[in-house]
Amino acid sequence: MIAKYVPLLQQTTLFAGVGEEQLPLMLNCLGAYSKTYGKDEYVLHLGTKISAISIVLSGSVFLIRDDYAGNREILANILPGQLFAESFACLRQEYLNFDVIAQEATEILFLDIQKVLTICSSACEFHNKVIQNLLYLLAEQNLQLSVKMEHVCQRSTREKLLSYLNEQCRKHNSRTFSIPFNRQQLADYLSVDRSAMCKELSHLRQEGLIEYQKNHFHLLLS
Repeated sequence: MIAKYVPLLQQTTLFAGVGEEQLPLMLNCLGAYSKTYGKDEYVLHLGTKISAISIVLSGSVFLIRDDYAGNREILANILPGQLFAESFACLRQEYLNFDVIAQEATEILFLDIQKVLTICSSACEFHNKVIQNLLYLLAEQNLQLSVKMEHVCQRSTREKLLSYLNEQCRKHNSRTFSIPFNRQQLADYLSVDRSAMCKELSHLRQEGLIEYQKNHFHLLLS
C-alpha cells in the first residue's frame, strides 16, 4: 500500500534528494508502516508519548488543543505530504500537548524515530540526507509557530483576521485564495469568538476591503 505513495513522499521535504529506487528501501530501513483513520477519529491523544514521525499520505488532520473550559484551539492543519508531532517524537520522553484528529478519511505513514536518527548497519546512502532534512523541518516548524503567534498576538479580532488573511495572500502569492478552515475552525485557530469574527468579516466586506464566499477569499486591500 505504501508503494503507491512513493511519488508523494519524493516531493516531501523529509525525503528531498532521495531517489525513486532508493526510497522504498529506505522506508523498510526506517520501519515504515501506514494506518487509516475515519473522519473525526483520533490519530494521537494529548498526554501520550510517541516514538514515530507521522506523515499524512491522504486526507488531512488538525492539531487541536482544548482547555479546561472547553474552548478549542486549532494549532495547525496538516495536509498530504506534511509531517506532524516530529518534535515530540525526537524528544521521546515529552508528553504530546495536543490531540491529532482526522478531518476526513485519512491515511498516515509512521516512521520509527530511533531508526530515523540512527544510521543503520547497512549504511543507507541517503540516510544522512534524511537526518539533515529532518533538522530543516524542525526549524521550519518553529517558523510556522512564530507566524501563528503573530496572528493571535494582535489586539483585536479585526487585526487578527487581517494578519491571517494578509499572510495567506503572501503564501499563495495571490489576492485570491482558499483557506483550509470553516468559520468555527478559523475562529478556533485565531483564538477568537466565532460570532464576533463573523461580524468583523461582514464589516470588512462592507468596507470594501475583502470579498469572500465560504472559505474562498479575495483581498481588495491596497
